[in-house]
Amino acid sequence: MMTADTGSARGREILLHHLKEGRGSWVSGQFLSERMAMTRSAVWKQIGALKADGYWIESSTRKGYRLVGVPDLLRIEEVRDGLRTRVLGRTEARHYRETDSTNSRARELAAGGAPEGTLVVAEEQSSGRGRRERAWFSPPFLGIYASLVLRPAMPPGEAPRMAILAAVAVAEAIRSETGLPVTIKWPNDVLAGGRKIAGILLELATDMGAVDYLVIGVGINVNVPSGSFPPEIRPLATSVLVETGRAFPRVGLLRRCLESLESWYDRFAAEGFAPVLASWKAMSRMIGQRVVVQVPGRDLAGLVTDVDENGFLLLRDDGGRDHRIFSGDVSFPPGTEKG
Repeated sequence: MMTADTGSARGREILLHHLKEGRGSWVSGQFLSERMAMTRSAVWKQIGALKADGYWIESSTRKGYRLVGVPDLLRIEEVRDGLRTRVLGRTEARHYRETDSTNSRARELAAGGAPEGTLVVAEEQSSGRGRRERAWFSPPFLGIYASLVLRPAMPPGEAPRMAILAAVAVAEAIRSETGLPVTIKWPNDVLAGGRKIAGILLELATDMGAVDYLVIGVGINVNVPSGSFPPEIRPLATSVLVETGRAFPRVGLLRRCLESLESWYDRFAAEGFAPVLASWKAMSRMIGQRVVVQVPGRDLAGLVTDVDENGFLLLRDDGGRDHRIFSGDVSFPPGTEKG
């Protein structure tokens, strides 16, 4: 059933479509009223709601309405405008001005039966999370904070493959949209200049020995100035703005991430994990490097020998013993290449 809020959002989406079709020209209130099957007073109220959201719309009693400027907001109407996906971002979608965590909201929706492709985005997170429950710095209107619900037919033991896939897709999207030669640090941190520019949080629920749903959370530092990062992470974090010297529209980068994720997800379903892993290795440069991996209760130092067919890190320690690592934090000895 369509709720009042859902209907209102759909109305704004249709209204924006007609205003954008005008390409900066005047669109009459009568035309909008007829096309949207609502009174001119109702159209005026929708225009007011869009203005309150930051859209720059000129009004004229005789001419109608003209769209002059669009805010850099991650509103669903903007994300879907020009989005080239079939499923991701096309089913259920929620936009929040502020929430504690998009992953938390997506998990609630998934547990309630939300379909594959459900998207949750926020302009700000009060309790953004990274791996191992670390906080993710989420300042308002400066980053991308988004989560997707997927329902792949796979056993839980293969779920780590999806973290590798997400890293490949997000890195590819950042490279394509910004030109930055980002790299990937195992398992799914995206780096620029050796510092973290994006992170991915994978959470899953199982049912009868199979994956019920996955939630893939993506956080990207887009227009965050270097001085805005908290002092404790400033040496470790970067943003598109810092690396390129210019601000980027967040909505275009989010669209590209969704398109890249769907493309890789479809390819994974058709061809298996091998192409995903090959692309990950091409963008990682970790194999053959010395690293220190923090695992529960100890640190393992050694040489990365490979990443296996399930996305596990293979490490040969300084004593010559081989380790297959499911989860851990990787750091690089001083003076070594990062990524």
